[in-house]
Amino acid sequence: MALSLPMPRAFLPLRHSVFRTLWLATLASNIGGWMQNTGAGWLMTSLDPSPMLVSLVQAATMLPVFLLALPAGALADIIDRRLFLLLAQAWILVMALILAALTFSDAIGPWGLLALTFAIGAGGAMNFPAWAATTNELVPREDLVGAIALNGIGFNLARALGPALGGFAIAWAGPEAAFALNAVAFLILILALLAWKPREAPRRGPKEHLVSAMRAGLRFVSASPAMRAAIIRACTFFLFSAAVWGLLPLLVRQQLGLGPEAFGMMLGCMGGAAVAAGFALPSLRTRLDRSATVFWASLLGALSMALLAVSHHWALASLGMLLYGASWIAAGSTLGAAAQLAAPGWVRARAIAIYQLSFFGVMALGSALAGWIGGSFGVPLALGAAAAGGAVAAFAVRRWRIDSVATAAAASPAEGPAMPVPEAPAEELRGMLGERSGRVLEVVRYRIDPAERALFLAAMQEVRRVRLRAGGGEWRLYEDVAHPERWVELWMVGSWTEHLREEARLTDADREALARAAGLHRGEEAPEAARFLNVEP
Repeated sequence: MALSLPMPRAFLPLRHSVFRTLWLATLASNIGGWMQNTGAGWLMTSLDPSPMLVSLVQAATMLPVFLLALPAGALADIIDRRLFLLLAQAWILVMALILAALTFSDAIGPWGLLALTFAIGAGGAMNFPAWAATTNELVPREDLVGAIALNGIGFNLARALGPALGGFAIAWAGPEAAFALNAVAFLILILALLAWKPREAPRRGPKEHLVSAMRAGLRFVSASPAMRAAIIRACTFFLFSAAVWGLLPLLVRQQLGLGPEAFGMMLGCMGGAAVAAGFALPSLRTRLDRSATVFWASLLGALSMALLAVSHHWALASLGMLLYGASWIAAGSTLGAAAQLAAPGWVRARAIAIYQLSFFGVMALGSALAGWIGGSFGVPLALGAAAAGGAVAAFAVRRWRIDSVATAAAASPAEGPAMPVPEAPAEELRGMLGERSGRVLEVVRYRIDPAERALFLAAMQEVRRVRLRAGGGEWRLYEDVAHPERWVELWMVGSWTEHLREEARLTDADREALARAAGLHRGEEAPEAARFLNVEP
């Protein structure tokens, strides 16, 4: 009798064939990307070995994230996501082929290399929010956190394999070989995306435009406690842990007195530990919730930086890098899952883009700050300060919990009164309603028992967040000074079309919050709702 061994929990998301295919193809494209980075850095040392231009290669790779993350996320939400991913991969493929051809023909210069590196980085910046938001469509909810952890494992595998394979390719046939292999890797991903047939979700509400979509994404994040908690926890973790990225080369060269081989070994230790920790995360999640996982990972990261600060032997430094890699993947994948679970489908890609923009920004700041402290006071003091700051910050932000994300997103509407429904527009005004109608003032009038005033105010705190998340602005709540049972809720939207989008953006949990407030209304009829169009006299 044949026995089938159960699949390890870390691999469970791979049982879904579409996710498995795209995960493998993405792994190949990530390996190609690291080969491209290695080839570009090596080629620049031949074209112009000045430290400034060599360092600009990495800047050209990362700068597109700051410039394009939010518009990329908005575009990924408002157009067909599969088509958007295909266009991003095709752009990278074409730029990689151009770079390979110019390098092969000796027609590339330092500024041309930087321009094409920026162009390839732009494709990557456009790709990430769309791919991250797509993960929810590839696996069921119970496998989402595991799928995100596997994405992190794939990234770390690529980071370990890509530079090594890039080095072999450069030694074998020059930098153009690394660039050509990068193009082949993205061709593999394009073929996988062409084979994927996603379920077409019905569109609810009018189609969004880029600027209004970006504005709606920013409003959603600012009014979402779960999303803000994920960003705050991510920023505090990455701000201090980024010190290792900025100081590791100096640590190896100056503090340990070792060469580039040791530097590669340290990166390998970190990558290997990150992969191992990613496999262990499913079991860890049965013992710790998300907030606790990030808290303990932050303390582990602080401990790793403290070990690096006092290391004068490669063995202790390697232990520090092992702990650092484990803390990095544990915190990063858990926070990434929290950010994805905090955002409903209509805004997910742009919310993830804002999350990405936030932690990339603090990583750049943290790395630069650690470099300045290290240059002024020494590497050990800089790493020690980062360790102390990371530990203090872990305790300081512990109250921002990210565990309510899943329950908030999955909540079902409670039985109770329906939400206030305004009257239909008058026939003679319908021609004025549309994208260019001007601002719309929305009003809901309540009658509340004065004895329930505190309860009503508490309910309206969440109502305010619901209105803002759905795209409203300038929300206000007024109490009648002569009749304390009378209340008026007011908020603005940019146009009639934006008002129509509000209904499509409400989640079940949002409707439940609105129903709770409506349930406190006293009167035979539901709260009165009305809409007013801004008219210039």
